[in-house]
Amino acid sequence: MKVKVINREGADTGRSVNLPKEIFGVEPNDHAIYLDVKQYMANKRQGTHKSKDRSEISRSTRKIYRQKGTGNARHGSLKSGIFVGGARIHGPRPRDYSFKLNKKLKRVARLSALSYKAKDKSVVVMEDFTMDAPKTSDFKNMLNALNLTGRTLFVTPENDKNVYLSGRNIPKNTVMAAADLNTYQVLKAKSLILTEGALNKLQESLQK
Repeated sequence: MKVKVINREGADTGRSVNLPKEIFGVEPNDHAIYLDVKQYMANKRQGTHKSKDRSEISRSTRKIYRQKGTGNARHGSLKSGIFVGGARIHGPRPRDYSFKLNKKLKRVARLSALSYKAKDKSVVVMEDFTMDAPKTSDFKNMLNALNLTGRTLFVTPENDKNVYLSGRNIPKNTVMAAADLNTYQVLKAKSLILTEGALNKLQESLQK
C-alpha cells in the first residue's frame, strides 16, 4: 500500500512510501487487541482505593439497647455497616491491577491496530522535520494544514522534546516516539501521523 509523503504545509512532496504488508496489512486479531488494551488500562490504575472496616472505625462499643424485649433486631455495636458512620462491608482494599502479557501477543495487537488504520486510510506520512524551540502555534498550524478532523496521534522517530512540548497542549492530539507506540493510543486516534523516520523505526521494531 503506497501513501504520499507530505510536508509541514500539507503539500504533496511528489514522493511516496510503501506501507509494509507485514505491519499494515495483517489479518487483525480482535481478541489480542482486547487483551492489550485491557492491560494498558489496568496498568494505569493506581489501586489506592480504601475504605474502613469495623476494626478501623472509632465509635463506642457499648450495646445500643438490651438484647431482648424491644422488638428490634439484635445489635451490639455502632460500628456495624448497617448504621450511618459505620464500617463498609466488603469495601475496596489497596491492590495492584496490573498483569503481564506475552510479548508476541502484544506485537500481534499492535500490528492489528495499525492494519485497521491502514484499512481505514487513516495513516498519514510526513517528511522528517525539526523544531528549533517549542512553539504550540507552529504545531497547531501544521495540523490545520493537514486538514484532519478528530483525534490525532503524531509519531516521531525519537523522543523530540521540542516537538513534544509544542504538541502536548493541543486538544485531541498526542505526540509520542515510535518506541512508545501502543495499541490503545493507535485505536483511540482517528488519524495516525507518521514521520518517515518514525515509519522506519516501526519497521525495524515490528518486522523482527
